[in-house]
Amino acid sequence: MTDPADNRLEARNDMAWAIAVGGIGIVLFAALLLFAWQFAATLFLLFSGMLLGVGLNAMTTLLGRLTGLPHALRLAIVCLALAGLLSGIVFLGGTTIAQQATVLSNTIKSQLGSVKEFLEQHGVDTSYLDFTNAAGEAKPEGTAVPTTTTTTTTPATSQSHGIPGAGALASSGGAIISQTLKVLLGTVSVVGNFFIVLFLGLAFAAQPSIYRAGLLFIAPAKYRAQATVIVDRIGETLERWLIAQIITMAAVFLVTWIGLAIIGIPSSFILGIQAGLLAFIPTVGAILGGLIVVLASLATGWIAALSAFILFLGVHALESYVLTPIIQRQALDIPPATLFAFQILLGVVFGIWGLALALPLMAIAKVMIDHFKAEDQAAAKAA
Repeated sequence: MTDPADNRLEARNDMAWAIAVGGIGIVLFAALLLFAWQFAATLFLLFSGMLLGVGLNAMTTLLGRLTGLPHALRLAIVCLALAGLLSGIVFLGGTTIAQQATVLSNTIKSQLGSVKEFLEQHGVDTSYLDFTNAAGEAKPEGTAVPTTTTTTTTPATSQSHGIPGAGALASSGGAIISQTLKVLLGTVSVVGNFFIVLFLGLAFAAQPSIYRAGLLFIAPAKYRAQATVIVDRIGETLERWLIAQIITMAAVFLVTWIGLAIIGIPSSFILGIQAGLLAFIPTVGAILGGLIVVLASLATGWIAALSAFILFLGVHALESYVLTPIIQRQALDIPPATLFAFQILLGVVFGIWGLALALPLMAIAKVMIDHFKAEDQAAAKAA
């Protein structure tokens, strides 16, 4: 017969062990959140590389359905085709893209300055808005710039007949060097991130089975079967979504480019490119793309701007009510309000990374939620 004292001691030990495990779990979870917060940019960069690998693997799989070539050869064909496509766009349309990008930048600055002046004339305070001196940069030639008639001349300046002193030269040189270093570091950062994503994508796509096996090995043995199902479903969902997203982006680019060219909007090609790229970001990307198109069209006239706005509504309707339901029906089924709220949350917390990658992250979470919900329903039916 068991001693009641031993039972109480065993119960206390179990409770102490449960409290200790719970405390350790809370500490580890808090440490994980802190780590994710501190290194969010790096984690998003790695996730972007993984997405690129998933996309390359999806296109390689599609090619495998048409041909019986080995995986490595199919991946090489896909990479060469993509590289050739990008090279053709750069070499054949690089000059046009650069010219239209310059014209579009000047047009947007000019329209932002006009919008600021319009708001100020109607009593709206725009001091909290940063237009990066758009109003000043957009001044047309021949416009008189108000200047003050009172000038203050220091003795050093008057004695040297306008020649700046050593302090002024050192200050100007330091500012130039500082700005140059910022530009160089920014360029190196962008190029470095691009090659990191490219390398990770190629590495994931070259040997997907190895990384899948390594990811499953991390999971505890008794949960490995569930982890296998979840990982496979996440991979399939992301592959279907990426293929559908590429088709949607290409369609948005073509319709926007051709429509703006018919309307007669300058820089229609670069506007089509930005609309296609922003289509990767649902809801928010379409709004930003439409705003840029309308701002760029204002310089041509109100009729052109109205036509561009109607075109934007048509493209948005095509994307939301035709392409997404048909192409992405089997990929994702996330309520728009939920997705928009999640986008805003990640965009505020993590910036552009969170805004751009909100949908694939939401897709991963949805796959996991659906899996555990199905298990709970199966267990409830069995009971």
